[in-house]
Amino acid sequence: MITAVMTAVFAVGYLILTIWMCRGLRLSARDLALGGAVCAVTVVLAGIRIPLPTGSNITCGSWIPLMVLALIYDHRLAMLAGWICGLLVMILIPGWQAVHWAQIFVQQLVCFSCLGYAGAFGSDKKWKAVMGMSLAVLLRICGHVLSGVIFYSQNAWDGWGAWGYSLAFNLSSRLPEGVLSILIVSMLPLGVLQRAVSGKGGAK
Repeated sequence: MITAVMTAVFAVGYLILTIWMCRGLRLSARDLALGGAVCAVTVVLAGIRIPLPTGSNITCGSWIPLMVLALIYDHRLAMLAGWICGLLVMILIPGWQAVHWAQIFVQQLVCFSCLGYAGAFGSDKKWKAVMGMSLAVLLRICGHVLSGVIFYSQNAWDGWGAWGYSLAFNLSSRLPEGVLSILIVSMLPLGVLQRAVSGKGGAK
C-alpha cells in the first residue's frame, strides 16, 4: 500500500511539475522539425539494445538526443518530444509495451520526458549542464525502479523481493547508461551546437 501511494505521488507530482515547466511553449516550424528529428533518432537508438546478465539492457545512446536538445535549444521542447517518444516506443519496440495502463503514467511518460530536465538549470556553465543531466538521470531511474516494484514484482528473483529485484535490475543498466550519457554529452561542443541550431545562441 505504501509503495503504491509513493508511486502515485511520484507520477502525479512529476507530471504536474513537468506540465508547469512546459508553460508558454509555442511550437514553430523549426521546433517541429527539431523535435521530430530528435524523436526519430531516439526511438531508433532505443531499439538497439545491449543485453546484460541481469536480464536488463543498455540502449545505444538513446538518452543523448533528448539531453542535447534540452541543453542547446529548449528543455520544454525536449520534454514534449520525450512524451511522444515514450508513447512511440510502446508501439514500435517489442519489450516496451506497458503491462498495465497505469504503467504509462509511472514509466512511459517519465522515462523519456525526464531527459528534458537536463536543461533545467541552463547550459551556459558546464556544472549547470551536469547538474541538469544528473537530475534527469535520477528521475528516470526513479521511474524505472518504481515501475519495476509495482508492475514487475512477479519477476523478482528468489529471496530478493520486489524492491531488491527492481533496484538491482534497473541500477545495473540505467545508472551506467545515465553516467555514460552525461560523460558523452559533457564532451560535446554544446556552445557550437547551440549556435548552429538556433543562430542566436539558444532559444531558452
